[in-house]
Amino acid sequence: MGRQIPELTPPLIEFINNQKMFFVATAMDEGSVNLSPKGLDSLRVINSQRVIWLNLTGSGNETAIHLEHKNRITLMFCAFEGDPLILRLYGTAKVYSYKSTEWEEHIGLFPEMAGGRQLVDVHIEKVQTSCGMGIPIMEYQHQRKELVDWAQKQGESGLKKYWEKKNTVSLDGLPHKFD
Repeated sequence: MGRQIPELTPPLIEFINNQKMFFVATAMDEGSVNLSPKGLDSLRVINSQRVIWLNLTGSGNETAIHLEHKNRITLMFCAFEGDPLILRLYGTAKVYSYKSTEWEEHIGLFPEMAGGRQLVDVHIEKVQTSCGMGIPIMEYQHQRKELVDWAQKQGESGLKKYWEKKNTVSLDGLPHKFD
């Protein structure tokens, strides 16, 4: 059923590129495990051992905070249509602020979207596939627009105020500074 391989294969890259959403998990040695769904056109496969995604403004900032303190991450993709498959990418990641050189270097990979706050650059150390036969088949309708519309209305200064208010401390009280 399941198998582990060291890197993405061309069929798995195609599978990722066709997904409408994915899940991100991070955790410290102690405290809360963070598991977040991600959507929109926010992920790119760079090569067989690297993916990068545009982390949009959200109600928290657990992924970035966790990665500052414990550099491990898992991304999961599920086939909600077509052949059953669950794909997990295990690795480490670097978070690049919207002010960084790396941001400038990679932001052009994504369509222009209001609310981008970080890029998360994942180095894949292990790839695992499993059957996914228990995952329901679901019909895709469309991406939601509310998050990007909300961020657009905030403008740059409004987003920065929101980040300072909502995105600088984790659920477990760990600090984060946008720089």
